[in-house]
Amino acid sequence: MPRCWALSPTAHSRQPRRLSCRKTTRSTAGKIQRLSRPVSASASREFSQLVSSPVSPGGWDPGPPAPPPRPQEMDVPALEMELQMLKSQAGPAEQSFLFSREEVSALRLKIEELAQERSRLEEDKKLLEAQLERLTLQGDFDQSRTKVLHLSLNPASVARQRFREDWQQLQEECKHLRELVRALEAGGPVPADLEAAAGLPSSKEVAELKRQVESAELKNQRLKEVFQTKIQEFRKACYALTGYQVDITTEGQFRLTSMYAERKADCLVFKAAGPSGTKMQLLETEFSRTVPELIELHLLRQDSIPAFLSALTLDLFSRQTVA
Repeated sequence: MPRCWALSPTAHSRQPRRLSCRKTTRSTAGKIQRLSRPVSASASREFSQLVSSPVSPGGWDPGPPAPPPRPQEMDVPALEMELQMLKSQAGPAEQSFLFSREEVSALRLKIEELAQERSRLEEDKKLLEAQLERLTLQGDFDQSRTKVLHLSLNPASVARQRFREDWQQLQEECKHLRELVRALEAGGPVPADLEAAAGLPSSKEVAELKRQVESAELKNQRLKEVFQTKIQEFRKACYALTGYQVDITTEGQFRLTSMYAERKADCLVFKAAGPSGTKMQLLETEFSRTVPELIELHLLRQDSIPAFLSALTLDLFSRQTVA
């Protein structure tokens, strides 16, 4: 995140003053250096002239008077004083510069804190938006933005009203039945109003209904006996005509045992297939694995179960005849 630098109004007002003091200080130092070089050269020339000049008989001859100092040489002390004064003025400016650096550091820390606060608020915003979306999907809504319309003929209200009416009706029937039970337990005659209220038939009607039930049960029992007899006759006829005894083992499976089988365990199992159960499939058994040639010829090639059963009957019959 780019950092932002912010200075207080005091720092802005002090900055031009510091720059002005620095410029004046550099200018004064340059003048002093330029003036120092000519003064040193002049002093060297005068010293050389004094050493090389001859001494008069009467004493030391100072020679010609020294030329008056130039205006630049006279300005050196004044410039040095000005330099000292500017340095003393630059002290408070440097101190104010230090103060401004402290303010910048404090503002930088404040900016970092605000950036962290902004990140935290953005995370909170994302969480709240996700929570709002989840509540919206669950059926919650904002009442200030969403208006709920209620049907004048609400199915839920109709169902509740119907349930209330049925409950009241059941309560009344339960009350009448309790009174009827108490009357029956007492052993006395049942009041007509209770019979009518409970919807019970009269004693004569009850006796007639019992007689009809007994007659129907007796007729049903006779039909079952006749049916069992006919089933046995049909099975015996099938066994005598086809040579196979058919037994139903499970739902949709039939076991066929030939009358010429060498063992009782020698049997074939067929399973009904197709939508109406008209198509049969041969299931593998220990006995079916002994006749692969008949299965290959009559079931796989000719696709005929009657031909397969007939061929198997002839094969088993021939085995018994040979034996």
